[in-house]
Amino acid sequence: MLDPLATAGRTDKSQTEVCATFMADQLQLEVVTPQRRLLDESVNSVTVPGRGGELGILPGHAPLISELQTGVLSYNEDATTFQLHVSGGFVEVNDDRVSVLAEIAERPEEIDAARARLSREHTEKQLSSWSGTEEDFEKARAKLERSMVRLQLASGSRER
Repeated sequence: MLDPLATAGRTDKSQTEVCATFMADQLQLEVVTPQRRLLDESVNSVTVPGRGGELGILPGHAPLISELQTGVLSYNEDATTFQLHVSGGFVEVNDDRVSVLAEIAERPEEIDAARARLSREHTEKQLSSWSGTEEDFEKARAKLERSMVRLQLASGSRER
């Protein structure tokens, strides 16, 4: 058995390894749009809406690049979950760094719920009696999807 007085002030190897492991349990999350850098923080995990569905990213994740879909990006920092609306662009994961290059990214408190509601109503009416091209239909559908995600975040209907 070790003498507590003889070991006082010493850091044994297991404590150092625990500290190193803790530091490796972080990701650097960066969210950038053409207009601004929205976020650059150390986080525990990230979930992004990728082309094929939601991508859960933890420290040590394999490198990847994926197209972003309109949806909710969520990240966990010190047992608190935060959310952002993202639309368009790409996500890259490499060396515990998650870079989100989005056409649109905004925090829930930045969303004007009344404006998003009007946009949703207008686009729903437009789509219900559609007579345009398929390309314009897809643009209108994407606009409707964005307004629905914005409303969802603004109203706080997703778990925080």
